Amino acid sequence: MDAGPDGTLRLDALQRDVLLAQIQAFIDAAPESEARSSYLALKTAVESMEVAPEHQGRLGAILEIALQSGRIRRLFGPGAEVSLNSLFKSTPRGRELAGSLADVNRALAALKDDAIEEISASLPAPGAWSLTIRTARCQIVLRFERDGVRVDSLEVAVS
Repeated sequence: MDAGPDGTLRLDALQRDVLLAQIQAFIDAAPESEARSSYLALKTAVESMEVAPEHQGRLGAILEIALQSGRIRRLFGPGAEVSLNSLFKSTPRGRELAGSLADVNRALAALKDDAIEEISASLPAPGAWSLTIRTARCQIVLRFERDGVRVDSLEVAVS
């Protein structure tokens, strides 16, 4: 899989074959509606092995559901899971999550070479978890939610 200069995602045969079955399940479940027509357009794009930017949001949503549920690994094996994970990272949702991870990693880099004085986890709300890391110089709170991970707060010189 690679992206063309126009942002079109080019699929390989494995990705196409696995995705067609997943998209068909969404088509079968959708009543006659706008959603159904967008799934049909996505199916046509996947059949051609080229997914234009306007269909990548829907593709990312289908990939996220299929990968999170374990369906891809269970039905098609680990090779298909790796391939579709790679494809997911090229969708708008995958790029959004990668960006949030990059932000978190930049914040964590501030802790490099600092001794950790305290680390704790908490459950601020159902479906959300926080990780607090305190050093002599700062305290960072990371929040993990369904939509990704983010820096919830960063305090400097908290001692």
